[in-house]
Amino acid sequence: MKKHNIAYPYIPNSDPRIKESMLKEIGVRDAMDLYKNIPEKLKLNRELKLPEPILDEHSLRTHVNKLIGRNSNCQEYLNFLGSGCAQHYVPAVCDEINNRGEFLSAYVSDVYADHGKFQSIFEYCSLMGELLDMDVLSIPLYDGGQAAASSIRMASRINGKQEVLIPKSMNIENKLVVKNYCKPELIIKEINYDRKTGLLDLKDLKKNVSNKTSSIFIENPTYLGMIENQVDEINQIASNNNIELIVYTDPISLGILKPPREYGATITCGDIQPLGMHMNGGGGQAGFIATKDDMKYIREFKDLMYGITETVEKGEYGFANVLFDRTLYGSREKGVEYSGTGNAIWGITAAVYLSLLGKKGIKEVGQIIRQMAIYTAKQISEIDNVELVFESPFFKEFVVNFDKTKKSVSQITNKLLDHKIFMGKDLSQKFPELGQSALFCVTECKTKAEIDYLKNALLKVI
Repeated sequence: MKKHNIAYPYIPNSDPRIKESMLKEIGVRDAMDLYKNIPEKLKLNRELKLPEPILDEHSLRTHVNKLIGRNSNCQEYLNFLGSGCAQHYVPAVCDEINNRGEFLSAYVSDVYADHGKFQSIFEYCSLMGELLDMDVLSIPLYDGGQAAASSIRMASRINGKQEVLIPKSMNIENKLVVKNYCKPELIIKEINYDRKTGLLDLKDLKKNVSNKTSSIFIENPTYLGMIENQVDEINQIASNNNIELIVYTDPISLGILKPPREYGATITCGDIQPLGMHMNGGGGQAGFIATKDDMKYIREFKDLMYGITETVEKGEYGFANVLFDRTLYGSREKGVEYSGTGNAIWGITAAVYLSLLGKKGIKEVGQIIRQMAIYTAKQISEIDNVELVFESPFFKEFVVNFDKTKKSVSQITNKLLDHKIFMGKDLSQKFPELGQSALFCVTECKTKAEIDYLKNALLKVI
């Protein structure tokens, strides 16, 4: 293969002389010798069809900006997409703090490179604990899907049972993560939802509960947007059968909704993306798991925890790892569960957001979101041949059906792009029983004028 003696400025140790010395140190002549165990039929044996490298920063930045400029974005387009990642307002102070060098460049960090990160994450856990009415959290997980999957595994370890009941209407991506992460040890059963209300079908739930059931997993608000108002009945079913009740919740909703612990949740999980995070392609997500102060639950957390303790000097306090040995960092072979890359930086961001808004601010944001969502649903449902699918109260997302328009959601979505609008998520593939339906998301970012513009655009398109 053709050799390139190029030192790529953005790749460590790419200088040909450094590579040569590294190979010499381990007794290898050519880097390809490291792959000699791979069968020849699996090797490409030619150069990748890649463009020539850009070696200076200015040219690279210009090139990347041109690529980014080809994308449509939510600054230029009105966005009504949600489905697990929504466009909430991000206060400027959130970006100011999380871009500080000691936070942005320090990975998870340890005592040798703390720079206040331990305390920041401790404050995040404290603020989230107050919001959730829970006592214990770990550092943020990779995303909400990871939090859901790990919560389910935690429950199974606690009671030693292997069957899990989840809603059929569960967040699509999270469901895939759960099924992949929990196999083959756990058996996942899907519970139907009521086609009229959109809520969990309690008859189907009762039918599937058994002495093998480890946990009942629900969403509130649900993936399809509804506020699950049957939580007391669901908790009763769980309690009567020694089953852990896991509730996946949207933290931004807890300014106006009860925290899951108040209706029986033993484990609460979700994604903190609404708390000061911009939407990103493949990022801007971070999961959380919270429980009460009970060692039965605490010792099953897989990720790092930080606590506060008094130091030798009276009146001074420090922050340190808690129960380090239960994690794979403390003992690879004894760790309760594998723990990979977390998103500690977003925990700091969420702490800034929650500190800034406080109890009153979180309540006001929740009220605005619900009011704007209700107004949007009302405006859209006034259009001929367009109707809301479910009759239950919702928070920020709701399902709209377009069957009577004789147009598919895909057709309407493409037409709305001409009006610079991203319509709600197309549900027709994953939820065929709902026909040509879309999941609309409305947050505090939307104005009455923008919602009216959406209605007028839909009138023209339909």
